[in-house]
Amino acid sequence: MTHEFKYSDERFADLQMLRYRLKGFENLTLKQKIYIYFLAKATLAGRDITTDQFGKYNLKIRKVLEAVYEEYSGSRDSDDFKNLEIYLKRIWFSNGIYHHYGSEKMIPEFSEGFFRKVVSGIDASCLPLSSRQTVQELLDELVPVMFNPDILPKRVNKTDGEDLVLTSACNYYDGVSQEEVEQFYAAQKQPSDDEPVSYGLNTKLVKEDGVIKEIPYTTNCLYQKELKRIVYWLGKAREFAENEQQKMIISLLIRYYETGDLKLFDEYSIEWLKEQDGQVDFINGFIEVYGDPLGLKGSWEGLVEYKDLEATKRTQLISKNAQWFEDHSPVEKRFKKEKVKGVTAHVICAAMLGGDEYPSSAIGINLPNAEWIRARYGSKSVTIGNLTEAYNHVARGNGLHEEFVIDDETLGLINRYGDLCDDLHTDLHECLGHGSGRLLPVVAGDALGAYGDTIEEARADLFGLYYIADEKLIELGLMPNADAYKSQYYTYMMNGLLTQMVRIKEGHQIEEAHMRNRALIARWVLAHADGEVAIIEKQGVAEDGAVRHFVQINDYQKLRQLFAKLLAEIQRIKSEGDFEAARAIVERYAIDIDADLHREVLSRYQKLDIAPYKGFINPWMKPQYDDQGNIVDIQLDYTESYAHQMMRYSKTSESDE
Repeated sequence: MTHEFKYSDERFADLQMLRYRLKGFENLTLKQKIYIYFLAKATLAGRDITTDQFGKYNLKIRKVLEAVYEEYSGSRDSDDFKNLEIYLKRIWFSNGIYHHYGSEKMIPEFSEGFFRKVVSGIDASCLPLSSRQTVQELLDELVPVMFNPDILPKRVNKTDGEDLVLTSACNYYDGVSQEEVEQFYAAQKQPSDDEPVSYGLNTKLVKEDGVIKEIPYTTNCLYQKELKRIVYWLGKAREFAENEQQKMIISLLIRYYETGDLKLFDEYSIEWLKEQDGQVDFINGFIEVYGDPLGLKGSWEGLVEYKDLEATKRTQLISKNAQWFEDHSPVEKRFKKEKVKGVTAHVICAAMLGGDEYPSSAIGINLPNAEWIRARYGSKSVTIGNLTEAYNHVARGNGLHEEFVIDDETLGLINRYGDLCDDLHTDLHECLGHGSGRLLPVVAGDALGAYGDTIEEARADLFGLYYIADEKLIELGLMPNADAYKSQYYTYMMNGLLTQMVRIKEGHQIEEAHMRNRALIARWVLAHADGEVAIIEKQGVAEDGAVRHFVQINDYQKLRQLFAKLLAEIQRIKSEGDFEAARAIVERYAIDIDADLHREVLSRYQKLDIAPYKGFINPWMKPQYDDQGNIVDIQLDYTESYAHQMMRYSKTSESDE
């Protein structure tokens, strides 16, 4: 029986669930399909690691709610139960009780009394009780964390002047202060080391009996159960790898998980960069540091992918010209790479999302993150085409641009060129932006501390913004004409100044690094635009007695000059490790919100009835077997509900589903 593919699925809270199609999967060889299947199993096996990293109580709370969701015998039509179901779905989405984007704690909309009653009413064997813990003791442990907004209120706190470790609820530290963390890792670093490991990336830092120590994430220490499962499935995948290089990469990753040796992780990353021949690739590990206020600890994530060979021609054209883009960048010569090495880029189809990439996922990725590896060996970039396709499909006709774009002429540009320019900006951001520039020899990769993520994302975005308007893209056949880039300039400024505020609760500040980056760029440009030229201005429009604000761009080329000027400064800050300049520019432009403008934007957006956040339901991969137990095909099921998928993942045993 066949089913019509539907991109959009259910909505709840501020979220909409989408599906993504595995275009061309049926044309892969059986060996490639099996390879993807086992890699997908390894990708799903680390889910609980991410949830635990995002908060000390996350797993217990999720498991209690799942037990209630499955065992509850009362009315499921009551407001309390419906709100419990929504809360559980939000926890699944955010890998814990903190909002996936804003990091604030999500307070339940069902009552504490209802929660205590329903938990007390189910079989205790279904609950995650600690040794000798009673149900009442479990409730006393979890209820304050869930219902009291003052207890562990924020997963990642980056408020200047506060102890970012003690005030963040993420589970990377226990019993240590920010000063102690910084001193601990400063003592490990060797200034003369030109191949520094990513200190602290795969450990939890704790203080026990007055002694500070690291607990490694390995198959015989923290997260051993999950990592053993990941290693098991990686071992199965290795048997079906496309080439010997892929087999070696998997073997290195397994050894890294077994030992926790960060030198091995660097070796694995270098060999992963070298693998270019296969169509299938994957990411599996403790990678991005956005979830740590100090930018040290890596959250676990997984992604299985295969190249979209036709669309990849676009990114390969960009990567082949990487040296030209580096040479012509508007930054100081001393901050440029004399020779760009190993920059590769592909458009890929995501085949499975996991950990910090699920259900909410990036649409572009550039790795590895170690600066010295990028300088010597290059980087690998991907634009995730089938996720972008899903986003674009559900965005068409939703009314956002009609509400916030200033005039029909600009709207026409966006309708004609918006999707193309979005893809190109992502390509330029990931492939060239993150891969461009260099640190001065004495500068450490983490010199910018809590501001590093925002500065790095701004650097990559500005690189893309500057070059998307360059005639070089027309020469390469990537842009159709000299006006198309204007659609990207307008939507970027509109987003940074106005529409991204729909993702922030009234009275809150901007917290997430990518949102801070966009606000920084747009507001800096607005502040530095020539008033007489009025390159960018917000214009009030009276309608039904209300004032509406729009972005107006009068001179797109002068806007490009401002992007160039800011890029030069952001690159200087990054290259010199200028912490004070990073703090000053982020604190001034990237955080605070105009309360009146925020209320206006929220009001206008609410009328459109659009969910501000999107996430994905994975395809269900179902192996088909012959009489001898051999896999003869992998079938894709796109009909599984969100709740069924999440409960299925939670019940997955160590050996199989």
